[in-house]
Amino acid sequence: MWRSWLLKGTTCLLQVAAPRLLHQRHSSSLSVRLVTHRLLHRTPCALHLRVNAQSWSRAFKKDAKSTVEFPTSPITVTDIKQYLRSKEIPFHDGYSCLHIPSIFVDPSTRRDSFSLFVDKTTGQFLCKDTQVEGSWEDLQDCLEVMQSGEQDSLSPHVLLGYPESLEEQEERERELREVQRIWSSSAPFADLPEDEVQLIKAMFQITKISNVTLKKFGVRLFKPTRSLVFPWFGGPDSSLKGVKLLSAQSTDTGRVIYNEATVPKSNSYHNLFGLHLVGRMDSEVVLTGHELDALAVSQAAGLPSVALPRGVSCLPPILLPYLEQFKRVTLWLGGDVLSWEASKIFSRKLGLKRCMLVRPGEYRPCPAEALAQGKNLSHVLKTSIPAAHKSIVSFKQLREDVYGELINTDQVAGVKWTRFLELNRILKGHRKGELTVFTGPTGSGKTTFISEYALDLCMQGVNTLWGSFEINNVRLAKIMLTQFAMQRLEENLEQYDFWADKFEELPLYFMTFHGQQNIKAVLDTMQHAVYMYDINHIVIDNLQFMMGQENLSVDKFAVQDHIIGAFRKFATNSSCHVTLIIHPRKEEDGRELQMASIFGSAKASQEADNVVILQEKKLVTAPGRRSLQVTKNRFDGDVGIFPLDFIKSSLTFSSPVKGKLKLKKVPPKAGNEEEEEVEATAAAEKKAEVKKERATKATKTTKTPQNTKTPAAGGESTKKSQ
Repeated sequence: MWRSWLLKGTTCLLQVAAPRLLHQRHSSSLSVRLVTHRLLHRTPCALHLRVNAQSWSRAFKKDAKSTVEFPTSPITVTDIKQYLRSKEIPFHDGYSCLHIPSIFVDPSTRRDSFSLFVDKTTGQFLCKDTQVEGSWEDLQDCLEVMQSGEQDSLSPHVLLGYPESLEEQEERERELREVQRIWSSSAPFADLPEDEVQLIKAMFQITKISNVTLKKFGVRLFKPTRSLVFPWFGGPDSSLKGVKLLSAQSTDTGRVIYNEATVPKSNSYHNLFGLHLVGRMDSEVVLTGHELDALAVSQAAGLPSVALPRGVSCLPPILLPYLEQFKRVTLWLGGDVLSWEASKIFSRKLGLKRCMLVRPGEYRPCPAEALAQGKNLSHVLKTSIPAAHKSIVSFKQLREDVYGELINTDQVAGVKWTRFLELNRILKGHRKGELTVFTGPTGSGKTTFISEYALDLCMQGVNTLWGSFEINNVRLAKIMLTQFAMQRLEENLEQYDFWADKFEELPLYFMTFHGQQNIKAVLDTMQHAVYMYDINHIVIDNLQFMMGQENLSVDKFAVQDHIIGAFRKFATNSSCHVTLIIHPRKEEDGRELQMASIFGSAKASQEADNVVILQEKKLVTAPGRRSLQVTKNRFDGDVGIFPLDFIKSSLTFSSPVKGKLKLKKVPPKAGNEEEEEVEATAAAEKKAEVKKERATKATKTTKTPQNTKTPAAGGESTKKSQ
């Protein structure tokens, strides 16, 4: 009985703490020993979680990656090295990983003596020979058991992953069948008629890419949808693990829009396209943001080239071991500002010293466009600049960056909102590396508004991390799902799975914190999330929940200033936008909030790039009128205010129809018809002004005939006499 409870508890624990372990259904005495070691050293809440999971009546699959947790004691590269030395394990210090001999391969059969890679930042490991992966704690457990048992190696099946549910197993098998179906139904370009090949190439604007290059990379055509098929070959045997389908659609302006679909889903699709063609002795590679760009570089420059699985949005750390062999990595991710920003962020993961960046510009578009325009790709690659830079630079080094911002003003302004168009007019967009302070009266709907504000950006591909300390993640996710579906799903339960599946595809993550938290733990989690998931936007709701954990003997305003300064530094250094919700101080009823209304000292408004206030005018007989006011905008200085309408059925805010009067704040009055009184007062004032103007005109008109009466009379008498 104890053994069964032990295995059940460990199963739940791995679902929460180590979701990326291999799905193995075998257990052994060694596995049980590893399980016991984990339970003795990790959180005791596993059995409680397991009971809760069993009590849930509806079958569902748990996405362990939807929440972001951080180890209780964050690991450092120094800790990893000291531990390896204590175990007398040799290691090589790589660019982003430590290389050690694989403990999952028999020493007599090892092809590469250092084939196990340990991430310097997170401690996660990957064995390239066996594809075994896990956390730093898992590796420690394996080493302890191996050395205590005086063994030279362990079986790759030693790590006990959590058993798959029937639904998960069926989905995995379905995806494998779908991959094989698409691949077998697609046709190599060599088997297609020449006129059809030219038509497809013209459709995707790759007329200069030869059939030899397409065959070399294994690109095929899926005729039912007229899509290009890019294969994912991986594992020790280079077997087919997945596919990406790319379709093209032309717009009225002649521009081509590409649509992608991957099998398996994008969060499980870790394909460095073209990696299977890279030789073990190659020391240089070109990292591109698109499969077509990798084809262009390989054909025109003759260099090894690979493409990221999700473009410029993310560089999953699980792919870093496959890039360790290269002494020089040139990042040519595209020809726009967003690609340039992603190149600088990814180079930090890869190691600044070995990275070269291709600066985007008019004469340096993305590789596929450069090839189509007849440019010399080898020459463009030679003009790449080092990613590492000095602390002091001259304008000569900044000149190209300044010019790039001038010719790409719309992209520099950031990602545009689709639900809040007035915000685009004022703030121009959502930009990385900025700090936004958001406040509003208690009960005005700050969390509800910010959830839709962040959801809008997340739906456009902005990787988002939510830190909700005030309400739990289930309630927050319910609010966001309702806003995403634009309807009350409790009234349409038959549509829940449809919307939940779509919502699950968003790059959205949640911290597991709730209630009072220490600022250091929160910052460590944020840094971990930025590294693991390339988070671009972090929402902290709210600041006051991090102040209770600090030293009570210190002035609370000094504590708040310290926390705000830490978030400001994090946003700048991590190139990540931080939205910080702060409650306002107590104000008189009916008085509008100002920038000075933010709780604490002036540090918050000084450090913030943007200050946004949700204003609310409370009414007696009707819901309060809300408006959104931007009181600070460091990007271009524009500020303003616009009204909001709250739609309760979908929990969404939207700008009201144009033509309504601008919202004006007036002191509240007693009575049951406040709105009518306000309108009547305004009408009365307007009538008084009109009467005053009429009286002034009448006075002038009366004076004028008196002055001219005699001449007129004289004229009439003259006529009569004549």
